[in-house]
Amino acid sequence: MFKKGGQISYEEKEDTLVVHIGGEIDHHSAVEVRTEVDARIIATSPARVLLELSRVDFMDSSGLGLIMGRFALIKKYGGTLALLDPSPAVMKMMKLAGMDRMVTILKTKVKGI
Repeated sequence: MFKKGGQISYEEKEDTLVVHIGGEIDHHSAVEVRTEVDARIIATSPARVLLELSRVDFMDSSGLGLIMGRFALIKKYGGTLALLDPSPAVMKMMKLAGMDRMVTILKTKVKGI
């Protein structure tokens, strides 16, 4: 579990690993998150990884690197990665970097609820 008000939890559903990340993703926390998530991906070899980011309050460019690094890792193992319900903070950074056109973004929550 990374600190700085953040948390990580996992769900495994068939061939999918869902990684729930909350709190802040910045230079300091991204290293710990990366290490923890990579270890889980390598241990479970999922066909698909979903990064559920609805509870991320803040994300800087380190968060973009975190996402793209996991994208490359899972691709190396022949799998896919998508973002699930990214928060406004995450979407802002994704759009600024043009990454919203590169990474699949899935939205399951209805706005305003």
